[in-house]
Amino acid sequence: MREYARLYIDGAWRVPGGEGMAEVIDPATEQVIGRVPLGAEADVERAVMAARRAFDGWARTPSSVRAGYITALAAQLRNRAAEMASVITDELGMPVQWCQAVQVEGPIAGLEQYAGLAGLMDEVREVGNSLVYREAVGVCAFINPWNYPLHQMIGKLAPALAAGCTVVVKPSQETPLHAFMLAEMIEAIGLPAGVFNLVSGPGAKVGEALARHPQVDMVSFTGSTGAGVRVAQAAAPTVKRVCLELGGKSPLLITADADLHAAVRHGVQDVMINSGQTCTALTRMLLPASRYAEALEIAEAETRTLVMGDPRDPASFLGPMCSASQRRTVLDYIRLGQEEGARLLCGGDTPAGFERGFYVAPTLFADVDNRMRIAQEEIFGPVLCLIPYADEAQALALANDSPFGLSSAVWAGSREHGLALARQIRAGQCFINGGGFNYQAPFGGYKQSGNGREWGEEGLAEFVEVKAVQC
Repeated sequence: MREYARLYIDGAWRVPGGEGMAEVIDPATEQVIGRVPLGAEADVERAVMAARRAFDGWARTPSSVRAGYITALAAQLRNRAAEMASVITDELGMPVQWCQAVQVEGPIAGLEQYAGLAGLMDEVREVGNSLVYREAVGVCAFINPWNYPLHQMIGKLAPALAAGCTVVVKPSQETPLHAFMLAEMIEAIGLPAGVFNLVSGPGAKVGEALARHPQVDMVSFTGSTGAGVRVAQAAAPTVKRVCLELGGKSPLLITADADLHAAVRHGVQDVMINSGQTCTALTRMLLPASRYAEALEIAEAETRTLVMGDPRDPASFLGPMCSASQRRTVLDYIRLGQEEGARLLCGGDTPAGFERGFYVAPTLFADVDNRMRIAQEEIFGPVLCLIPYADEAQALALANDSPFGLSSAVWAGSREHGLALARQIRAGQCFINGGGFNYQAPFGGYKQSGNGREWGEEGLAEFVEVKAVQC
């Protein structure tokens, strides 16, 4: 049991102004494993004003000093990596075989790069009779998701610190424990008071108060498209900068000349990692009609090899859904898919032996029409839609026939063939033949998948104002 009774505001652990505690539930056992405070608008006010007071001094701090704090925080995370991974497994349900690498080691690598990028804030560009400077955008509010909690927090916090911004963070109520651990590490490195502030609580109260606060210069949100719209609406009256990383319904386009076994197996595994609770999951597999029957056999065989079980067991490939409500949502979509006429190949329920915990079996739907809701809406569960196409022109049309554009993938017979198709897909990133995630590259989406970018130099730019001085 981890219990935190105070919020981290202005460099110290403060008694919250709100009343009550939020319980954190282990999704594998349905047992309470932690409690955190329910913050109130008064806590938001204290945190924002602390960040405002700290901003001028932090923004003027030499970039080398800011880089030193970032390096120190990365070292703290490395020292407590196993503990952090264990906590995220407990509160999220992602199996340990994935959690250490994906939820912790990746964010550490992403954090470390910003120690090197902080120096970009010192560069001055001369254009004619103008000098162009980079300056920190100001006080930033971060509203974080539950599915990749540390990953998305570091994706915002690291460039903000490098740029010279001060921050107020609101973690998800489902997975807040990692954020309190991170605050302990920030306290340990001696980050100046007010640079980092942590306020937990419900999005409708704490999140919206942050988004509309007049002293917040920027809000960065990761979550559903509907919630992102509400954040943008709350932020609009004060014309603050808004960065949104929202939903996805990403296609995997497999060509007729691709290595079908490798491509289909990769696609199945991609969706099932974190039980489908991944915004970039390749949940629409587009397959050439000439090889469709073969692909269905491969997909079903691969799915049936995946072990679902206790996330603390290294043999488990899939764990539970994060919450009971998410399990209900996924099961409702599975019923909807069957009503729409899609053919259920496997899964579709909670199998015997999983009466406790929020489990849903890995599910495949064949013969999906891209107009079906299960092909157009983000399910956020272990559900893969298998869609045939007649030729590559139709495949590209299907890939782009979505309100989302966060991610995509192509598996083709050659890199050149894959690149030619990737350039025609309207999405913020495309992975060719199993290419890996790159923390030095920008991450973000097109269309209703949001705006702005995280990671790399483009991630730093989100936290920068550009000033031209004529002389």
